[in-house]
This record gives sequence, C-alpha cells and structure tokens, in this order.
Amino acid sequence: MSITHTPATESRIVTERMNGAQSSVEVIEYTQLAGSDNLDVAAKLFYASQVGMRLKQIKIQLQNGAAQLESGVMQFMKGNIDADTTLGGLGGLAKKMLTNALTQETTFRPRYRGVGDIYCEPTFGHFMLLALSNEEAIIDKGLFYASEGTIEVGVAMQKNFSSAMLGGEGLFQTKISGTGWAVMAIPVPASEVIRYTLNNEKLSVDGTIALLRKGNIEYRVEKSNKSLLGSAISGEGLLQTFTGTGEVWLAPTQSFYTRMHSESLQNLIRTPGSSHNK
Repeated sequence: MSITHTPATESRIVTERMNGAQSSVEVIEYTQLAGSDNLDVAAKLFYASQVGMRLKQIKIQLQNGAAQLESGVMQFMKGNIDADTTLGGLGGLAKKMLTNALTQETTFRPRYRGVGDIYCEPTFGHFMLLALSNEEAIIDKGLFYASEGTIEVGVAMQKNFSSAMLGGEGLFQTKISGTGWAVMAIPVPASEVIRYTLNNEKLSVDGTIALLRKGNIEYRVEKSNKSLLGSAISGEGLLQTFTGTGEVWLAPTQSFYTRMHSESLQNLIRTPGSSHNK
C-alpha cells in the first residue's frame, strides 16, 4: 500500500542560494503556515501573512566541507557530519571571549564538517547572503549568523576618533574575511537593502543604517556643513560618511521600523522635519 500526498501549493521556496567550494547555503521561505490548532496562534499567523511576513530558515549543504554557525541556531542535521566546539586552548578561548565582548557575537561558535544537510531554527527575521573572494567586509555588530568554514570572524577597530566616538557603532565592529559565503541576520527584508557601489565617491548617511562595507572604503563621521550655523540650519548634525571604492549596504527603512515601536500612527504619517509637524 502506498500513500501519495498532493499539496495544493508549494509551501517552501528557496529565495536565495549561494555555492561555495565544498558547501552551499539556501534561504528557505515558508509561503504558508497552516499547522496551528490554536485559534490565538492562527490569528497571529493570519495577521503576519496579511502584512507579508514569512517564516524563513537557513539550510546548509556540506560536500566534505565545513561551516560555522552562531551558537544555538542549529535545529537539526542529516548525514555524516561532525560538530567541533573546541576552543583552541586557553589562547583560543581568550581570543574568542575578547571578540565576543567587542563585537556582541557569541563566544562559542560551533563548526560542522562532513557531508550532509544542516537546518537552522526557523524565524520571522531576515537574511542576506554575502560572497567574499579573498577579501574582507566590516559588518554591523550582531549581524553574523553563519558562514563557510573558510571565513574568519574577527574584530575591526575604527581608524579615527570621529567614527569611534560619534558614529554610534562604538570602537570595534565585526570583520569577516577570506573566501566563501556568509549569512547575515539583518533588521529589514533583503529587498529593502540598497547596495551602493562607490567608485572613488563619497556617500553621506544620517543615522546608523549602514549594514556593511567592503573594499577600499574609509569610514568617518563629519558635520553636515562646514559651519555649525550651516548644520543648525540644515537640521542635520553629524553624518556617517563612506569614501573610496567598494560597496556599502544600507537599510533605509530600518529607522522607520524603529520609530513604529514608540510613536503613534499620526506621527508616523507626518514627514520628519516637515513644517507641518510644528
């Protein structure tokens, strides 16, 4: 006797995929969730669906390769895969603890090696995939989620006083380097991230909405106008500036979502800085 299940629609789709030398990573999206037998949960799922929220999950395939994940994100794995949680002695532990303290990443980041599939915990959060080719990228604190085993996660120190003290990012940020793929847990949907390519150009940003920079990019904080009077008149104080050749990823909608947590609907309708707000 055989039973055939014929789903009405495909409930899981792959929205992004990236291949490495001996591994690959996918962002899986659940298009419909219909498994709850609780009306309260069903109501929440309904509203989430109405606003376009989708449950997502990271899947990693290893082909005699390796991957490293943030602690606690692995849900299950299948195949001939070994987990390695060694710290490399006291020196390795000290280095990992220092990195954790400076960048808000986890101290114990397990590595998985072998052949098979790894599935991470489903979440309503958002992901973006990044490919590195013998290069490095500076990413915002807490964004690192997973990477190919060939990627090193470390610390980058701000190179000037203005960016360290006034930029809102602190003295240290997370640096990932090497060749391979990396997964970032980002604060907005991937479709809302703007990837700017700079060619000996300057990008000025009001607020901390930059997620990543790579290439020959200098980061500093500057006044929006050369004179204090000009800054006061323009309504802008300090700007994050990115100068050089490379890439900068911005999340322009992040500040609006942050405002939604604390402001009324009427305030959200108004345009910030508009004379109608007065």
